[in-house]
Amino acid sequence: MSPLLLYLSLLFSLITTIISFHRRRRHVISGPPTYPLIGCLISFYKNRRRLLDWYTALLSQSPTNTIVITRLGARRTIVTANPSNVEYILKTNFPNYPKGKPFTDILGDFLGYGIFNVDGDAWRAQRKLVSHEFTARSLKEFFITTLEEEVEKELVPMMESLAETEKVVDLQELLRRLTFNMVCRVSLGAERCCLDPKEPEQQLSKAFDVASTICARRGAAPLGVVWKLKRLLGVGSERELKEAVGEVHKAVSEMIASKKEVMGNNNDDDQDLLSRLIEAGYEDVEIRDIVISLIMAGRDTTSAAMTWLFWLLSSHRGMESAVVEEGKRVATTSEALEEMKLLKACLCESMRLYPPVVWDSKHAVVDDLLPDNTPVRAGDRVTYFPYGMGRMEGLWGKDWFEFRPERWFVDNEEKSCELKRVCPYKYPIFQAGPRVCLGKEMAFVQMTYVVASILRRFEIRPVSQKRPVYVPLLTAHMAGGLNVLVKRRCQSKTETR
Repeated sequence: MSPLLLYLSLLFSLITTIISFHRRRRHVISGPPTYPLIGCLISFYKNRRRLLDWYTALLSQSPTNTIVITRLGARRTIVTANPSNVEYILKTNFPNYPKGKPFTDILGDFLGYGIFNVDGDAWRAQRKLVSHEFTARSLKEFFITTLEEEVEKELVPMMESLAETEKVVDLQELLRRLTFNMVCRVSLGAERCCLDPKEPEQQLSKAFDVASTICARRGAAPLGVVWKLKRLLGVGSERELKEAVGEVHKAVSEMIASKKEVMGNNNDDDQDLLSRLIEAGYEDVEIRDIVISLIMAGRDTTSAAMTWLFWLLSSHRGMESAVVEEGKRVATTSEALEEMKLLKACLCESMRLYPPVVWDSKHAVVDDLLPDNTPVRAGDRVTYFPYGMGRMEGLWGKDWFEFRPERWFVDNEEKSCELKRVCPYKYPIFQAGPRVCLGKEMAFVQMTYVVASILRRFEIRPVSQKRPVYVPLLTAHMAGGLNVLVKRRCQSKTETR
């Protein structure tokens, strides 16, 4: 090779390296003010009580809708609201982005080796089993029958009583008890608890609350070493967590033993998921962890989504009236739910603004480069952020902050009667790719049936005009609940927005 060609080759290589360096550096600095050693710990601590809005603002200012968070005492974290990155993480390069040990450390005490807390062969085996059961026609039929019984025989009479007595009720708690009953009956074949929020909560449900809350605080702690030290010493919140997890494990284990005894004395086919897991030959501890994961997933997510929808509809009376009219045209039966397209659009829009799961994190196995050229290092926490994604102008337009269910219809017209097919990586409310939520279909069936059944008979009116506060834990909820008055719809005057 001539000296000139060698010189040009080296010069080209140098220029390419410099461009690549500056491109990577530009992406690394997209985020909050960062300093040597402590990183962005100061900013993080200042914004620890408003992380959602802080992250969302930073993401909206980033050219790629991706930021990098580095702070003392925590792993380097990449937070993204970029659909191309989300697809890459959840599908294209799925093997490089498992939950990872840092995630299982946070939830391991509570979820053990359940499907939401494992990777690799253990995840694939559980996924295959649960996927088979969730797609079984017999389980779907059992789910529908249970749903109709809970709504028609328990929920509606409860709301009739509330309308008669004009008592204020926490709708969020009422819906949480309903969904808890559903998941317990379908997953465990267990007895239901009382729907009335004024009655004592079931001990298992209370223990779930404590365990999920403390685990969520672990993940959001400015310094992870603090909760690890508290766990080592068995003090404070970690002591509470240990007690709550012990109660959950004890209750579920007793249900497993009871179910085995019943199955041994009964030749009838049990339809609940617990019976199917026992028949599949899983060990008791494995069954316990799978069931706990399923209860956590199905208990609070749908109740949270419905709670926010009722609040939004109470603030948009015109849309509420349109949904009620749709319900009059379509019989409120499980078979007719697919025809309630406006209601489904309302649910999708509500979950866009107030997703039941705020964010989800993976941990990179090896060094990588995201589609937007953000460099990833082995061990980095990589988080996609549904809450922030629902607030990106580039994804939803300048009116992203408005509750507009019509955006979910083709041509943005409700009268088109054709719902859009929205990319799941733009709207990852139920995850996407290999780990997409197995209960997505059942969740929509349950939410549509419950909301339609309530709206057809009752008006829901919040007693406070204050805007509710959105609280991000393992599953998000409304701070302080949603206190409402229930009125029979037939006695109310027609209202407009």
